[in-house]
Amino acid sequence: MAKYKSFETERLLLRPSALSDAPFVFKLLNTPKWIKNIGDRNVQSVADAAQYIQDKMLPQLERLGFGNYFVIRKLDNVIMGSCGLYDRDGLEGVDIGFAFLPAYEGKGYGFESASRIMKAGIEEFGVTKISAITIEENIASQKLIEKLGLTFQKMVNLPEDDVELMLYSLEVVVD
Repeated sequence: MAKYKSFETERLLLRPSALSDAPFVFKLLNTPKWIKNIGDRNVQSVADAAQYIQDKMLPQLERLGFGNYFVIRKLDNVIMGSCGLYDRDGLEGVDIGFAFLPAYEGKGYGFESASRIMKAGIEEFGVTKISAITIEENIASQKLIEKLGLTFQKMVNLPEDDVELMLYSLEVVVD
């Protein structure tokens, strides 16, 4: 497997997904907030989670050099959530997304990790447009997206999905 970049902040380490993260992915994808706000991915076991990583996370990482990163607290090496830049069908630019286990929400980790991932996308990978999507009911996500500097554009539907989503975006000015 190729070596992919990891990133750091004062409190966090952001490292790319790996198959060994399957137990965490199983736990995260089955939290009530993930299912409500992002959707049921039908990950019913750690083996399903490993397959999800193999099919959904690693191909983009291999193709573009960036993708999903796990957010690890430096203090105790605990994986708290995920944050990444995703090449999503139906969206212009890359989609920034984030999700945390309930115990780690509301502590600034989302903003800290997403800010660093955005910076990496722009400076390391040449991203010029960042998008974000969320359901209308997910006010916490909307607030974080806006705090990151993205602005609401319109309501959209992704291909093969009937859920209407709020689309935010940020055009990156290249000097």
